Amino acid sequence: MPTMDQASPTGFVIHIAKSRSAMAAHAAEDISREIRSCLEKQPGVRMVFAAAPSQSEMLAALCEQKCIDWSRVTAFHMDEYLDVPVDAPQRFGLWLRRAIFDRLPFAAVHLIEPGDNPAKTASHYAAKLNAAPVDIVCCGIGVNGHLAFNDPPADFEDPLTIKVVDLDLQCRKQQVDDQCFAALSDVPTRALTITVPGLLAAHAIFCTVPGSMKKEAVRRTLLEPINPMCPATALRTHPHCSMYLDPDSASDIRLDNH
Repeated sequence: MPTMDQASPTGFVIHIAKSRSAMAAHAAEDISREIRSCLEKQPGVRMVFAAAPSQSEMLAALCEQKCIDWSRVTAFHMDEYLDVPVDAPQRFGLWLRRAIFDRLPFAAVHLIEPGDNPAKTASHYAAKLNAAPVDIVCCGIGVNGHLAFNDPPADFEDPLTIKVVDLDLQCRKQQVDDQCFAALSDVPTRALTITVPGLLAAHAIFCTVPGSMKKEAVRRTLLEPINPMCPATALRTHPHCSMYLDPDSASDIRLDNH
């Protein structure tokens, strides 16, 4: 499949690469270009990262990008399980530390540490996020169309920036299919997540979605009306959002070649 780009009138852009590795490289190059562009205009950059196997190749490629002053980049992450041990390898903060946070000299890394009072944690983390504009969100979408842990039906008008949520069955099953947990009974039922409005408040969003498991979610995201039952459709309303697909994730859609 050739590389294919298509833009919508809102600024939502779709990139289909010839392979998963090419998809990751393209996304990393575009993200690095946006980081450098921001750093030319302002003292620092604030970024939110997703933790998921779908992001692995992109994050690895981003770590190899040149000419980025990571000492001026502040990092956040978008969701975290509740009710798991602080040292559980499935914790998203620990996953991101292994994938990128410990590999680059960030100015600061703000991890979601749920503690004994998740609601209080949500309030404190929201204050950190809202202290200044978020420049870049690096995300994926779930098999149920979720953004972060905003499972359907998502609240597109949520007044909160981060909150406690219950995880639906399809979302929890994905964690087993992704080989993050051995059995469904091991998957937590609650999490803290940045809300849909919290994510869409970022200046730029880069959404990387590889693999055949995501092809139905991609089809719904791109072709269904924008609606809370497929939270990822909200990305199409953003003025600076790019989605990166590989042949497997794009296999259920047809786009005109531009």
